[in-house]
Amino acid sequence: MSGSNFIDYVKINCKSGNGGPGSSHLYRDKLTAMGGPDGGDGGRGGHIILRGDIQHWTLLNLKYQKHVKATHGASGSGSTSTGAEGEDKYLHVPIGTIAKDVETGEILGEIMEDGQEIIIVRGGKGGLGNAHFKNSVRQTPRYAQKGLGGSEVWILLELKVLADVGLVGFPNAGKSTLLSVLSAAKPEIANYPFTTLVPNLGIVSHREDQSFVMADIPGIIEGASEGKGLGLRFLRHIERNSILLFLVPSDSNDIKKEYDILENEIRKYNPELLDKERILAISKSDMLDDELIQEIKETLPEGIPSLFISSVAQKGLSELKDTLWKKINYDPFKEV
Repeated sequence: MSGSNFIDYVKINCKSGNGGPGSSHLYRDKLTAMGGPDGGDGGRGGHIILRGDIQHWTLLNLKYQKHVKATHGASGSGSTSTGAEGEDKYLHVPIGTIAKDVETGEILGEIMEDGQEIIIVRGGKGGLGNAHFKNSVRQTPRYAQKGLGGSEVWILLELKVLADVGLVGFPNAGKSTLLSVLSAAKPEIANYPFTTLVPNLGIVSHREDQSFVMADIPGIIEGASEGKGLGLRFLRHIERNSILLFLVPSDSNDIKKEYDILENEIRKYNPELLDKERILAISKSDMLDDELIQEIKETLPEGIPSLFISSVAQKGLSELKDTLWKKINYDPFKEV
């Protein structure tokens, strides 16, 4: 996904269709000049519907679609015929898309499966025809209901990347390099901050034709939870990751401090994210000898599994994949 093509939020004006009016028709034929009421109901207005589509990875297809309008329902007619429904309008979105009401902030729905459909703006209900209003007192009602109007709402669509493992680290921690080595993904890699400006996804192959999805989230900096750097825009992408893989380079001045800053930014953004499984990987560790590795181990945060890896030297990657796979497939109910 190139930077220009990755769109993870769009704002769209959605207007559903009006319901069609009911009919006030009176029955007529060659023998009956004016019979009883037989007016049908109006058709409902068209809905605006969100639909999950695995063919889409971003919201790019909706970037320039600022207004979406469904059609109105048709009028009812004689012989108690109901009018045609308005045409629904579908917004095809990637898995992991959330729809919100811009004005209220209310979440209208989340797309979690391919083919899943959510009506985000309902069409107006069709009016009742005069056949509904006939009774013993009023034998020939000459009126019918108007259809209800549709709704107009500004909708915000946000994409939260779905992945098994989310890479968390400062710019230049080696996240893009690790993803490129473990998968077929080809993220942009260079020796300057914020090379990664969009999330990159890669499928990591494991033993016996197994695989899992890893996401390289753009680098976090201190203050990201307050909107600094790339800020809140990309922190939300780790919300849907099962495991957080923290990556800190071995040449960091203080590995534990760097980890603590990353952890703190996540805590300030959403404390519940720290309930996820976490693993700490020390990257670029091909520069370390055994003695130095032992010294660093004594300074690492407690309670978090840690590994020493090198993407360039292919060091510790099999162990890392094994650890991630076990965490992804961990089932506490299988434990004896």
